[in-house]
Amino acid sequence: MLPRSSLSDVAVLFLRLGLTAFGGPAAHVALMEEECVRRRGWLTPERFLDVLGASNLIPGPTSTELAMHVGFHRAGWAGLVVAGVCFILPASLVVGVIAAVYVEAGSLPALDGVLRAVKPVALVVVLQALVGLARGACTSWRAVAVAAVAALGVLGGVPEVVVLLSAGAVHLAGTAGATTGAAVLILAAPAGVAAAGVAVVPAASLFGYFVKAGSVIFGSGYVLFAVLRTDLVEGLRWLTEAQLLDAIAVGQVTPGPVFTAATFIGYLLAGTSGAVAATVGIFLPAFVCSAASVTLLHRLRESTAARRFLQGVNAAAVALIAVAAVALSRAAVVDLSTGAIALGAAVALAFRLNSSWLLAGAAALGLLSSLN
Repeated sequence: MLPRSSLSDVAVLFLRLGLTAFGGPAAHVALMEEECVRRRGWLTPERFLDVLGASNLIPGPTSTELAMHVGFHRAGWAGLVVAGVCFILPASLVVGVIAAVYVEAGSLPALDGVLRAVKPVALVVVLQALVGLARGACTSWRAVAVAAVAALGVLGGVPEVVVLLSAGAVHLAGTAGATTGAAVLILAAPAGVAAAGVAVVPAASLFGYFVKAGSVIFGSGYVLFAVLRTDLVEGLRWLTEAQLLDAIAVGQVTPGPVFTAATFIGYLLAGTSGAVAATVGIFLPAFVCSAASVTLLHRLRESTAARRFLQGVNAAAVALIAVAAVALSRAAVVDLSTGAIALGAAVALAFRLNSSWLLAGAAALGLLSSLN
């Protein structure tokens, strides 16, 4: 039986991460690996990779769903709900306040400084976690090959879910011929598959629209931008291009899930009630899918074939984080000052400074530098 403190442990950790987890989805995964595997031992490295792979395979924000999986593992069904709510709520409240300021002021001062300071720190945090995750996922030459092909597929524009499913199939097949065939499948897959089924709906309900959006978007929150641009800017014309860019910027610069950009959009369109409707709508499918996947994952662990499939998915998931780290490095270290921030972060992490507080400190310094 779980100790009585389990649920409160989950609530405290994910409330803190919801307030301090700057840096985007890859950084969130890195922070959860540090806190839940290395610091607290809630999951083994192998189990963490399993739930990361499962979170990548279902629609919705990957890092939020990873939080739900961790919560379930620590404190059962109540833990799943508490972890998700606690990770989402602080970020949504922060975004709602920023949206109110934006409506009054018409601009977003100081965000550039925050992003400039946070990105180098997030890069170092991601790289640190990537090393540990790769050791657990790439334990054979076949897994390394699967990861390499997965990275090439993502860089070539293949949707993440196609890459992950193909990687699982390759590792399950377990033959050189299957590996070659799947490599061709991954690299030749059409780039528009992930957007299939995304329909522009009438402007009847923010909640209805964001439930549909949350049900069809796979992978990181960055995929959200393309879908919202097609639907809300070009289709429904609810937003201007500039407003959408501001919404995505807010989702990136604030702690917690990037999907809280929906909170910002909801406030712009219908005030507080719109922000609540959009936030609940965008995250509701993630709770449903996570609940379904934890049950399925528990059953799959008993199957040797499913185990091999998940090992392939895990190798590909690590490759996705590596690709994200490469993209982040290009935007993070752009001059001597950002290089110095990255170096300072690496030294701080070497002395085991808590990564989430390090990111929060960088954001605060970036904000202060922008205001001066």
